[in-house]
Amino acid sequence: MLVCRTTSPAWTPLLARACAVVTETGGMLAHAAIVAREFGIPAVLAAAGAMTTLTEGRLVRVDGTHGHVGTATGNTGRN
Repeated sequence: MLVCRTTSPAWTPLLARACAVVTETGGMLAHAAIVAREFGIPAVLAAAGAMTTLTEGRLVRVDGTHGHVGTATGNTGRN
């Protein structure tokens, strides 16, 4: 998962490897949103404070359809 302030075309190789993207800035027509749609990965943009809240190693759920980002407590995603 990629969490950042914003993206640019130079970030495209990173987005290609990400399972989701969350940015602190942007909107429906931002680079991250367009590339995420192309790659079929969920994206939530304009998530204020994402870089301080979503720290490395935390389990996170990203719902790009509804624009929700949250921490996953007690769920590793394994069956």
